[in-house]
Amino acid sequence: MPYGLFIIQPWLGAGSMKILVTPRSVTKHGHPALVRLKEAGYEVVFPAPGQSPSESELLTLLPGCVGYLAGVETISARVLNAATDLKVISRNGTGVDNIDAEAARRHGIRICRAEGANARGVAELAFAHLLAAVRQVPLSDSGLKQGKWERRKGLELEGRILGLIGCGMIGRLVTKFALAFDMTVLAYDPHPNRSFKPSEQFSYVSLDEVLTRADIISLHCPLQAGGAAIIDRQAISRMKHGVYVINTARAGLMDAGAVLEAIDSGKIAGVTVDAFESEPPEDWRLVKHERVIGTPHVGGFTDASIDRAISVSIDNLLMALEAARQAEVIEPGLAC
Repeated sequence: MPYGLFIIQPWLGAGSMKILVTPRSVTKHGHPALVRLKEAGYEVVFPAPGQSPSESELLTLLPGCVGYLAGVETISARVLNAATDLKVISRNGTGVDNIDAEAARRHGIRICRAEGANARGVAELAFAHLLAAVRQVPLSDSGLKQGKWERRKGLELEGRILGLIGCGMIGRLVTKFALAFDMTVLAYDPHPNRSFKPSEQFSYVSLDEVLTRADIISLHCPLQAGGAAIIDRQAISRMKHGVYVINTARAGLMDAGAVLEAIDSGKIAGVTVDAFESEPPEDWRLVKHERVIGTPHVGGFTDASIDRAISVSIDNLLMALEAARQAEVIEPGLAC
């Protein structure tokens, strides 16, 4: 279905007709696609513009809402317990680890994801991070702005090994970019897409092989069950000396303390990050290190990605609400 073409009739006779909309890019700048919610008969509720709402704010805003177009804010069991009218949470992205899925299931709340809507934006940022890191671009630019002529050797990509942890839509795009730079790509994915065979220079391998062989490691996976970091002291000990780590996925995938130690020792030559445990971060030590490049969660922050994500998430939201209105059987807690 083309984005933005789904039309729904108002939920006639329903007691609650409110939808909470929280993605920061939308609350700050608005988006024309939101008119579709109003045309469907819903009242749109917003938090403070451009800010992720806190738990206390959600406890005030969400009760009485039947739908929730959600951003990256934490949606706790406490919040969901209070949202007695809520039927659908529609994320404007792919990740749903910010949502207490068990609480949603318990309350019969359906979770929808905007699959792949921001994949291109995130993949392009990941490769921009990679290039900036191996050629020391931010450090060189910062020095020149301070009137310093300071040069550091860079790393050419031809023949280098890029290791991917996670090879979904984003990882596959990053693979294509890397192959265009004459790199070899080794990808670990617990559910590999064997139909993806872009080149003889690409192969699926074990996680251990990615860690031990890669010159550059790029993370494109969700958090592990239980939230344990993938890049911890044990993983770092198996990596090559002078490896680069690119993280445009989730902050929790890296043990920040272990990564800082490895940077200071030279084991890790450079790190890039685009996501943080809290945003803005409470602990700035990692991102302030001169060998760390940070961006403020801008992977999907492009006009095209925002348009796709909002259109898909509104489609998902309206279709799931329509299914609930018609009293169709819905498996709660599952992706749309």
